[in-house]
Amino acid sequence: MRLLAAVVGALLGLPLTIAPAPRTVAPIPGWGWPLPAPHHVVRGFDPPPQPWLPGHRGVDLAGSPGEPVLAAGSGVVWFAGRVARIPVVSIRHPDGLLTTYQPVRSRLTAGEPVRVGQPIGHLVVLGSHCTPAACLHWGLRRGHDYLDPLALLHLNPVRLLPLQSLGPVDDQVGVVDRRREQ
Repeated sequence: MRLLAAVVGALLGLPLTIAPAPRTVAPIPGWGWPLPAPHHVVRGFDPPPQPWLPGHRGVDLAGSPGEPVLAAGSGVVWFAGRVARIPVVSIRHPDGLLTTYQPVRSRLTAGEPVRVGQPIGHLVVLGSHCTPAACLHWGLRRGHDYLDPLALLHLNPVRLLPLQSLGPVDDQVGVVDRRREQ
């Protein structure tokens, strides 16, 4: 396709600059994993349909007791303490996002600045979603809205689907036309 565009441009005498196609999806600058590699998602983000209903408002990452937990982004410690006996650290980021990490034993205090990749504490088993194993529950909020923290890492490319039905193709890709359901 790029070759065709170059040939047509040359035939028409048009100046043409073609940027090279990107080879990989670049991560969003300023964000990183909250645990050292390897990264294994034990349970993904599964928000409830209504705020008061049960759901999974973050992701669980496999880890080891005592493993360092890292700030996923730069910001200021918003909270470091216990919630229902579970040690939690929350970081407020300059863009208004709030990341949470639990169960994490930390010596940080509210108001301390942190930078991306800085150790903020150590993973403990007490309060782990994966007991008897250890895992980090990593959450993300903007205001009262819970978001998928993996989106910060730009791991999943966005795919746009058409607004209208494609017929039999929809069944193959799992497209649901909500207008037909009403």
